[in-house]
Amino acid sequence: MLDYTPIDLPELGYEFAALEPQISAAIMELHYSKHHAAYVAGYNAAMEKYRVAEKAGDIAGMVALQSALKFHGGGHVNHTIFWKSLAPAGKGGGGEPSGALAPAIQKQFGSFAKFKEKLNALSLGIQGSGWGWLGYNKTEGTLALAACANQDPLSTQGLVPLLGIDVWEHAYYLQYMNQRAKYLEQIWQVICWSAIEQRFQNVQK
Repeated sequence: MLDYTPIDLPELGYEFAALEPQISAAIMELHYSKHHAAYVAGYNAAMEKYRVAEKAGDIAGMVALQSALKFHGGGHVNHTIFWKSLAPAGKGGGGEPSGALAPAIQKQFGSFAKFKEKLNALSLGIQGSGWGWLGYNKTEGTLALAACANQDPLSTQGLVPLLGIDVWEHAYYLQYMNQRAKYLEQIWQVICWSAIEQRFQNVQK
């Protein structure tokens, strides 16, 4: 039988207002306390139902729960990475990568500016809700950009997540309204490259 430990909402690591003016305190509080918390609760609830179905040998019930597990589990995984990828502008956030990731970006995309341009265009073009990602292809040893719908984790595309940009409306609408492009322009000022650099180093071990 499946061995399962309920997941918890992780510590944010900074105050809701820490990312202002790029991301407002109101957005951060709603995003973290309501949306991420809902994914955690939804995943735990779906896993409890899965255990009951598994114990009963209810294969159809187990299969029916896969979409809920993917949605809520993906939401938790994606947001956990997202929070750790952000830091206040000028205090860990913004700038460019300075370690091994910098030449890898240069090699794959031509320049950091071109990389930003391509990831912004990819994220802007997502229809409805989803995420724009910088990932790592361990098989080929290369960086790759990818778009994921809804809360699908990047692992569903065979990539290891390095940087994800949330383009669900709840991530920006209270502040930027329908101007997703403006949100994407501003978020680079609070991207924490030291955290992403560390992720890049870990994936290469």
